[in-house]
Amino acid sequence: MKSLYSMLDMPKETLQQRIKWIVYSLLFINFILYFKTDWQVATHTMRHGGTLLEWSRAFATTIDESAWMFLLIIFESETYILSDEPLSRFKAFLMHSIRIICYLSLAHTLYALAVYLYDVNTAQVIKDVSSLCQLLGKDISYTANLVYTELNANNCKSLSSATQFLYLDSPKFLIVTDNQNIDVINQLAWVDMIEAVTWLLILFTIEMVVRLQDKGTASGVFLNSLNLTKTIMYILLWSALVYWLYRGHFMFAWDEFMWIAGFFVIGTNLDQWRDEIIQAQDEKKIAAIEL
Repeated sequence: MKSLYSMLDMPKETLQQRIKWIVYSLLFINFILYFKTDWQVATHTMRHGGTLLEWSRAFATTIDESAWMFLLIIFESETYILSDEPLSRFKAFLMHSIRIICYLSLAHTLYALAVYLYDVNTAQVIKDVSSLCQLLGKDISYTANLVYTELNANNCKSLSSATQFLYLDSPKFLIVTDNQNIDVINQLAWVDMIEAVTWLLILFTIEMVVRLQDKGTASGVFLNSLNLTKTIMYILLWSALVYWLYRGHFMFAWDEFMWIAGFFVIGTNLDQWRDEIIQAQDEKKIAAIEL
């Protein structure tokens, strides 16, 4: 049976590069879509303004996606473009500086998710309110399953049939949900947090593998342990993807899939780099034996 490469009439590396840049392009489109989503949500949560820190939390996903895009560029450079040549002092400084900024951005993401989790778990029950229509005129938005809707006379009866409601963002009192949706919102918030931590662990394993291979280490128990850890983390991400599909968040599931694909590309780069290291080591051994 002919291989995929021969059927497409192109070298293996050419096909891999084309797939790689398709994945990277789709990830950039995802970034634009998430910025649009953050902007739409901010029209509800930040419509009365806020501090710079509050605005940064409102656009936490955009900041997070930006950081991962830059990290992907760095890893692509380290594992493919510049894997065979030593970095100049300026290039090394530039890449480390960008890496630090990205890590700070990812730390901000964890902070924003932690604040949101706290808000969800300390949501205040609205006393003496048994219908959304009683909240008309208070400039409030209703949220369920991460969908935000501005409350008005036309939708207050149809949005929820619950008899108990909660403020999610006290002391602003702009976002309200009901007791039927708060558990779902809490689950979504926890999945977000677990997903973010999982990606950071994957980032840690990739960083360690890059450092080891940069020093010429292409095998060993520690390297194998890192790869096993990375595999387990990817299983958790696939589980998150299934959960997003279950909740009807197809864009989140698609984004998860694309980022897994993006870092699969980095894994392929690492494998090729490792093969090159092993080949170079074997050639040195053969040369030493011949001498």
